[in-house]
Amino acid sequence: MTHATDKHPTSAYRAQGSDQYHSTVLTRGPWHPDHQHAGPPVALVCRALEAAAQPHGLTHLARLTANLVRPVPIAELQVDVQPVYVGRNAGHFSARLLAQGKEVGVFTALLQRENPLHLPQGLPGHPLPLIPTGPQDSAPAHFPFAGQNTGYADLVETRSAQGTIFNGPCAIWFRLRHPLLEGEVPSPYQRVAVAADSGNGISAILDYQRYSFVNSDLTINLLRRPQGEWICLQAHTWLGDNGTGLAESALYDTQGLIGRSTQSLAVRER
Repeated sequence: MTHATDKHPTSAYRAQGSDQYHSTVLTRGPWHPDHQHAGPPVALVCRALEAAAQPHGLTHLARLTANLVRPVPIAELQVDVQPVYVGRNAGHFSARLLAQGKEVGVFTALLQRENPLHLPQGLPGHPLPLIPTGPQDSAPAHFPFAGQNTGYADLVETRSAQGTIFNGPCAIWFRLRHPLLEGEVPSPYQRVAVAADSGNGISAILDYQRYSFVNSDLTINLLRRPQGEWICLQAHTWLGDNGTGLAESALYDTQGLIGRSTQSLAVRER
């Protein structure tokens, strides 16, 4: 179905029912004009996992693993979530992402119950480390594919706290310019998911025009609930000589460290 608003979308997705969604071109990624950047669909699944866990009092997403088995087309999507085990303080969930009836992603997640806790003073590594330059003092950063087609680069705002985007290790702040889902304010965890899949791109050490370095998975581990609209990835890429690699990002909000994410890379000449 074609919508009049598809030429000028104001969100990444529009709900078509309780578990079905219409994708807009704001989800478009850099590798193919008909495929989504993995950040938005991972965030869409994150939203469904949060909703499934909330009735059990499990409100902290401690881990999310996305196995991206096929490219996600810019098409109608469906999310199916199933509980694996739900206990008093933690719950394990699985999810499937389907595009036009075909499975494109398989997910597992751990959600935890949050309890206020007073930590003793002087713990090693605490207070949690900060990114020295906050988003308000960071210069605008631009993806090399920005301006080619409406897509992910229009969905997010990016600012450089350290280094240069798509040119080796760097720290880049991300903020959503548009909602993930029309009519909703995205959760802190959804904001992390949208950004975290960009670790391999922003820390690229190969020429984007000559090589592809696509990830087929993404794992996010979070030590606490993120705060605010801005999420920072302090990202590094390491490559093997066998066509594989790893991107790793330390994740921050403006209050400090929140977790880490990793991506397994397939590296190919274009």
